[in-house]
Amino acid sequence: MIQLYWLEQAEADLPSQYGWLAAAEALRLKSFRFPKRRADWLLGRWTAKNAVAIHLGLPVDANSLANVEIRQTPSGAPDVLVANQPAPLVISLSHRSGRSICALAPAGEAIGCDLEVVEPRSDAFIGDYFAAEEQAVLAHTFEEDRAWVVTLLWSAKESALKALREGLRLDTRSVTVRLADPQPHRANESPPGEEGWLSRVERPETAGGWRRLWVRHSTGQVFPGWWLHAGGFVRTAVTGSPSAAPIPLALATGKNPPSTPST
Repeated sequence: MIQLYWLEQAEADLPSQYGWLAAAEALRLKSFRFPKRRADWLLGRWTAKNAVAIHLGLPVDANSLANVEIRQTPSGAPDVLVANQPAPLVISLSHRSGRSICALAPAGEAIGCDLEVVEPRSDAFIGDYFAAEEQAVLAHTFEEDRAWVVTLLWSAKESALKALREGLRLDTRSVTVRLADPQPHRANESPPGEEGWLSRVERPETAGGWRRLWVRHSTGQVFPGWWLHAGGFVRTAVTGSPSAAPIPLALATGKNPPSTPST
């Protein structure tokens, strides 16, 4: 069983000065034409660098963070260098609506995370991007819960596609999300049989924090993971091996990420 960590930050946590960027990152920053893209990129780097530093027990001052570099690989997945050497970990990043999340696992592990705002999505969207099994789950979901359940399924797909290092280049219907039943499962347990999948999803106020999910690729590969619905956002994270529930990281002067769901 591996351990999964995560850190969430908001735009308000982002410093106004950029001395914490590595030299190559500072050059990349100058290439952004649009303020929103620039802000999202900065927040993602800030979140990732702090997550790496906290996890490795490094200082989190600007000079120290400048020694942590987040590089984008040809697949689009991020790599981490510390003092120009590969870090003994892997990360995944996601940002949305002024918030950013970084998930972190041991080196060599497949990992993906996603952060989504809960918002309505059309029947056409569901028909185009969701597998038949997922559409069946939505057909048995209360109307008042539909927006966040659709968001949850979509977010889990995004996480799995990142873990595959393919992103939206793959057909989103090639990965199918399955949600655990209400009973707790051991961290190293395999997904339950067909009878163990929910026909509809529990409301977040009864879910009790992080809940299990699995995402199955069309090749048969399964990514175990977790989901959390809090503060109008859904968060998901998957890995190639079973993990315990994500452990939140926090800056000494920052805010702790949400640990319990809210409506």
